[in-house]
Amino acid sequence: MSQHLVILPILMPMIGALILLLSGKAPDGFHRRLSVALTGALLLISLVLLGRAASGELLLYALGNWQAPFGIVLMLDRLSALMLVLTATLALGCVLFACAGEDIRGSHFHGLFQLQLMGLNGAFLTSDLFNLFIFFEITLLASYALLMHGGGKEQVAAGLHYVVINVAGSALFVISLGVLYGATGTLNMADMANRVAEMGSDQAALVTAGALMLIVVFSLKAALLPLYFWLPRTYAAAPAPVAALFAIMTKLGLYAILRVQSMIFVETPAAAHITTWLWWSGLATIALAGVGVLAARDLRPLIAYLVLVSVGTLLAGVAMGTTEATTALLYYLPHTTLICGALFLIAELIGQQRGKAGTRLVRARRLHQRHLLGGLFLVAAVAVAGLPPLAGSISKLMLMQAVEGSARLWLWPLLLLAGLCALIAMSRAGSVFFWASYKGEVVAGKVGRTQLAGVIWLLASVPVLVAFGGPIGHYTQATAEQLASPQAVIHQLLEGGTAPDLAQLPRLPHDETQGEAP
Repeated sequence: MSQHLVILPILMPMIGALILLLSGKAPDGFHRRLSVALTGALLLISLVLLGRAASGELLLYALGNWQAPFGIVLMLDRLSALMLVLTATLALGCVLFACAGEDIRGSHFHGLFQLQLMGLNGAFLTSDLFNLFIFFEITLLASYALLMHGGGKEQVAAGLHYVVINVAGSALFVISLGVLYGATGTLNMADMANRVAEMGSDQAALVTAGALMLIVVFSLKAALLPLYFWLPRTYAAAPAPVAALFAIMTKLGLYAILRVQSMIFVETPAAAHITTWLWWSGLATIALAGVGVLAARDLRPLIAYLVLVSVGTLLAGVAMGTTEATTALLYYLPHTTLICGALFLIAELIGQQRGKAGTRLVRARRLHQRHLLGGLFLVAAVAVAGLPPLAGSISKLMLMQAVEGSARLWLWPLLLLAGLCALIAMSRAGSVFFWASYKGEVVAGKVGRTQLAGVIWLLASVPVLVAFGGPIGHYTQATAEQLASPQAVIHQLLEGGTAPDLAQLPRLPHDETQGEAP
């Protein structure tokens, strides 16, 4: 049975989605219990897989027993195991929150929710680019419906914008796959890495073009400047549990960039172009998103811009290309994803108790549970601003230490200023919501138990990431080292044997040639 664990993160939400979608007339309680149970079971399975991956074991699952590069092979390494656990953790908080009533504002919420989890997990586990495209599309189809769950003018408008830009991205994805397949004759990542390394100069230009188009597609998914303008409006309009789940969507683009850059395009002429694009676009994203944080007049867009700040920070770390930088960004990744998800849920709770003012930064009636909500908001605000000694500050310090040479003059000021912008914006929002209130009648409303459980579940990551910082740091460092030596993964994928010892393999010049950002 243990050999089938790798496929369960895909198979279980797929079967759950079918049951939930086909049982549309069943009682709401049935849908809620089943959805929560499936998500909880997904988290348990993901933790088991994380334990297997932590030992350095590479788990492969060949569907139909067709071996790579001809068959569909799922691959679990340290990075994909980390993403599975992060997705399941975030999803459990979101589904608990939705069970308080958000799920019945439209139809088929829980079925679509499980379908989205299937697409995310499949993208993290697949080892070939074509199936990455398939799982991207499954994720996007579910997200289209979830975004417009419950209807509303703002949601429809934002949903249309979101659909159009992602359809364009999907078209470019297919074109880039066609170019790469025409040049290499394969879409399996490991096989493509070998063929690209042995390729002559006559086909190098074609591979470079395909690689750059692929990175543009992933940058669109990650919401990197200048491709991020769709995100603030979309996330602000989405229902709270959907917006919180969408916090992992940008990380899907980051994962795809990290995967293809570390495995396929390390020694190609495209590597320098990719690094330059990620570095300068990441820095520009941090800068403009910081301005957006200060300019926001509503809590929801403010949180969306905080997501963009984290995207720029993460992709600037990817551009550095060193083991130290990758360790830092992987430590920062769970922190920013879970805290931003919690903030979207807290914003919904605040808006429910402010009447017509909602989450706009204007004076309104006092909150019915201002002490409870103020406490939750304070924890999230301190964490997202990156104040010591929380994981955000530790990971940013690690990232700043990983920068070498003149690149420090660019990254250090931007990271510090972005943290200051977040601190100022969250302080202003907290002052408006909890102090600058009228002394009139209090708006009726109370936080539901499942809503509170969902928020506390996500905020629990704040002390956990600090208390277990040592083991988590060791895991992220081992993950970065595994990514820096992809020969072991390529060997086992193509040969079907045991992965060789990383210490016995020569390291790719990834760390040596890209030790300093452009």
